Amino acid sequence: MFDNGRVTDLRPRLPSPLREVSDDRFARHGVRLLLKRDDLIHPELIGNKWRKLAPNLERAAGRTLLTFGGAYSNHLRATAAAGRLLGLPTVGVVRGDELAGRPLNPSLARCAADGMRLHFVDRPTYRRKTEADVLATLLERAGAPDAYVVPEGGSNAAAVRGCRALGEELRGRTDVVALACGTGGTLAGLAAGLAPGQLALGIPVLKGGFLGDAIAALQDEAFGGRRGEWRLDERFHFGGYARVTPALEAFASDFERRHGVPVERLYVAKSLFGLAALAEEGAFPRGTTVTAVITGRPFP
Repeated sequence: MFDNGRVTDLRPRLPSPLREVSDDRFARHGVRLLLKRDDLIHPELIGNKWRKLAPNLERAAGRTLLTFGGAYSNHLRATAAAGRLLGLPTVGVVRGDELAGRPLNPSLARCAADGMRLHFVDRPTYRRKTEADVLATLLERAGAPDAYVVPEGGSNAAAVRGCRALGEELRGRTDVVALACGTGGTLAGLAAGLAPGQLALGIPVLKGGFLGDAIAALQDEAFGGRRGEWRLDERFHFGGYARVTPALEAFASDFERRHGVPVERLYVAKSLFGLAALAEEGAFPRGTTVTAVITGRPFP
């Protein structure tokens, strides 16, 4: 990384650790469970956030970073932290103008503490944020007309190519790699990095059934076409983004007690729950090795 020509070493831990855990919910079906601990890559730029942000930070070349997210966006948190660590100004365009003037929630407060300028917009405008005229207006109103724009969730061609390394780290070590998906960029890159015969399984955390087309479009933009074997299971969103039911909370707490791994609730818990349910359904033949990517951890 570079800060106005000065190299700044963020010391990521790569490749991230891979370890097997003993879990009877998988073992009784003849399935091995591995955890890919991307949550240990960096204490503040966690998991897939590092993999997606790093190539964009290089391309920003010292310019202001402007990006988008909701009130509890892990992506906004990671971008704000990256800006502080690298000395880059950051702007977060936040969905929901009704939030302006209210006390900041802990997530947005952390963004502000890390130096991110928060710009709240109404929801209809936010939905149109990728349209050229709307984006130009947002940049002007946010006071950053020349900013380097990182899309919501950090998923663009550069990020997808950065996530390909995740698949390469797992080549030949597992049969199935599963992770939670928001915008689909991590899955798009992961699948491209895996070897033939390995499956990338995505567990969307939002409902709507739109993610397959988004992943295909990201792969086309990054690689010129579909890469690797991947599929989605849309059943484990628990009602949509940021929805955590008592059943999901109980599962996550139990997984933490069993394995000593902090389980982030909005993404990771849903992917782990989905994998346990699939194992119970017999979706994996006996002898299958399944790897769950721990893409993040609970923010303090």
